[in-house]
Amino acid sequence: ASFTISLHKEDNTTVTIKLGPTLSPSCRIRMKYVIMSELKIKPGDNVTFTFTCSTPEKYFIMEIKKNIDCMSGPCPYGDVHLYPPGLPRLNRTYIWDVQASTKAGLELKFSTPWLRQIEPGEMCPDSISYNINSSIDKATVNIGTFCRNGSVSRIKLLGGVVMSLHLPWHSLLITSGFNIANRASIKRLCIIESILKGESSITLMSPNYPLGFPEDELMTWQFVIPPNLRASVFFHNYSLSNCERKEERVEYYIPGSPSNPEVFKLSDSQPANIAGSFNMSLQGCDQDAQNPGVLRLLFQVVIQHPQVDENVTHLVDLSKEKNMTVKIHLEGWPSQSPLMSEPICLICKDPRTCDRVVTLTSGAVYRISFLCKDLSRLRITAEKGIGCMDIRWCQRKIYSLSVPKVITRLPIRLHMFIWKLLATDLINVEITSPSLKLQQHVQGQRCNTSYSYSIVSATPETELNVGVFCPGGSIEKIQMRNNITISLKTFGKGSINESVPQDLKMSFVPHIKDECTFTVSPNPKSKVYLETPNWLHGLPPYVSISWFIIVPNKQTARLGFSKDRMGIACETGRAFVNIKEEALGAEEIVRREDELLPQPRIMHHNFWVNVSNCKPVDKTQLVLQFWVTLADKQIDLGIILAVVAGAGVLTAIGLTVYCVKKKKKKTQNPMVGVYNANVNTQMPGKKGFFRKGRQNNESHVYAVIDDAVVYGHLLKESNGVAPEVDVYRPFDGPFLPPSLPPSPPPFSFRKDSKRSSNIEEERPPLTDTGQDTYTFAHQKSGQSGDSGDANKKGKGDTSVPLLENKEMGGLVE
Repeated sequence: ASFTISLHKEDNTTVTIKLGPTLSPSCRIRMKYVIMSELKIKPGDNVTFTFTCSTPEKYFIMEIKKNIDCMSGPCPYGDVHLYPPGLPRLNRTYIWDVQASTKAGLELKFSTPWLRQIEPGEMCPDSISYNINSSIDKATVNIGTFCRNGSVSRIKLLGGVVMSLHLPWHSLLITSGFNIANRASIKRLCIIESILKGESSITLMSPNYPLGFPEDELMTWQFVIPPNLRASVFFHNYSLSNCERKEERVEYYIPGSPSNPEVFKLSDSQPANIAGSFNMSLQGCDQDAQNPGVLRLLFQVVIQHPQVDENVTHLVDLSKEKNMTVKIHLEGWPSQSPLMSEPICLICKDPRTCDRVVTLTSGAVYRISFLCKDLSRLRITAEKGIGCMDIRWCQRKIYSLSVPKVITRLPIRLHMFIWKLLATDLINVEITSPSLKLQQHVQGQRCNTSYSYSIVSATPETELNVGVFCPGGSIEKIQMRNNITISLKTFGKGSINESVPQDLKMSFVPHIKDECTFTVSPNPKSKVYLETPNWLHGLPPYVSISWFIIVPNKQTARLGFSKDRMGIACETGRAFVNIKEEALGAEEIVRREDELLPQPRIMHHNFWVNVSNCKPVDKTQLVLQFWVTLADKQIDLGIILAVVAGAGVLTAIGLTVYCVKKKKKKTQNPMVGVYNANVNTQMPGKKGFFRKGRQNNESHVYAVIDDAVVYGHLLKESNGVAPEVDVYRPFDGPFLPPSLPPSPPPFSFRKDSKRSSNIEEERPPLTDTGQDTYTFAHQKSGQSGDSGDANKKGKGDTSVPLLENKEMGGLVE
């Protein structure tokens, strides 16, 4: 096709057609007999040309530049037209360079649907964009890039303006979409007017964004808001320059405000819930010449209807709390995009200080209100720190790890409450749940409550995820080393309020042996599952974990492991599982990482389970799960028969004693003490043990003297009541020293050791193997012993030491 372009000289318009970024030697411009790759048409020219290809829009672009003089002559007010007509359909850019004095600024007015500012590099949906630059003397300031369909209705600029319109080759736009309204002195860089109708959200940027706002400049945004709507301003991205004089700030002029202009720093929370139209100005400063820095600002204005309950306030009294922060935020914060595409929930500290995220700190009282149609989108995340630097001051203190009522009473769901427990190296943390106890969230035993606790122990080198726990289980106590983070997190539709009990306590304790120790009191009605910490990544190298399982007196426990082996290979050291029952002489079961784990077994007493890791090979990880169940003890039938037989024997002895006493009462002769000459009364010659030959002599036979004769005068003095004397009672207290977890073999032994359970330790006998007994005999009437024989027999056995007189005190006469 042939194209003819005719330019009037007085229009000051130049048209340039040139190759775009994609070069093609097969497509050129032909004018008569000349073939060229670029064509420039000046004012007053009349040119006819063709292209050597059928799709020139793929290779050529066109630039139409018009100079408008508003300084020496009258300014051409009114609509700016797309001139000249009849241009070929190429990607084209119209440029209007309007020259004006800084004493008389220019006003550009845009026709509906107005303009919307976009960030550098962002594309418009229809590929039609406007770029506006202010020209002051020889300096050029980029006011911004805009798409169609927005809220920017007018822009007033100081000095001249360079306006660019980019159209794709397929665009059917026939008007520029703006006009030059008038000239007026504005005494600032620019004024941008934005008209908002209905609930919406707009994003705007400072000039030259993101390169930097000009030094010591001032600009203003004017927002036209219907009286029935409310506006809130949010700063999303800003930076400050290095000021030598003055101060960078934001000023608001809000009709009806008692302190216009209201001055804010860029770091402050900006005004919210503004009723009616308002102005916002950005003021720069004199920058440091050596290090000027960059002043830039990207912000958002959200328009929404006033809420019915915006005047309802909620008291949040944190005056008695310490080291606590509370954040109220939208669901998904902070991962969500900072920009808002629709009206959202706002949290207000006061009627004009609102934001999507509000932080409350301890030691203050707040009155919170909400600009939100749906409070279910809001969440609370809180954090509290508890520290101990000296065990003498905090060892006996018990801290309650419960969510304060001022938080649970808010009409917002608690997302997470975090306790950070900080202590020195020699101070550890103990977690207890006296009434509810804790259940570990593991496979086969999942939490079904409305919230759970995640416990993490951390040092600068390693982090140990102890596990996830919820109330209503069997774990009474957890002792941990290092700094601890406990996170209460709600899930499902659950919530924390006064109807849901909380029973988590914390205290600081002296240094413990293992990395973590659990005390477990199994529920007799269910199987308890327990697993090693750091389940997803495996137990860290050389870490030792212990469980102390409490078994009630009338019950037994069955212990079993969920798999046959530990499933790891050690590069350095050995991994062990130790099982130790708290009973005298109980066998300690030890299994190495290359051995089978114990089969399910019955435990009759409290017992320990200890897992100690080595340094695993490659990516193998130590993860271990075991279970415990309780059952009632089964009474042996033989024991029952023995008890019944014993009771019968005691009954017979009682009857015999009764008959003897009754016969004695019939005898009138008083009872007297009888001297037994057969009893050995000599002091032994040496100390030692009874020899077995002692059964053949009578050195262990004692005469029995009736107590009523020897101590009769005492009974008379006490009116027949026996005086109080020491009586032996069976010992029923703790039989073993205080409970300690089993100690795994030292690392030097772990490198090459045999299974200790196969080696039977030799223990000293608990009783004398001679089975000698003391015999108590009544002397029969007329029977006498040979004292000489007795003495001879006594010389043969002098191993029982008699007490010295001074040791016997007044009992030896």
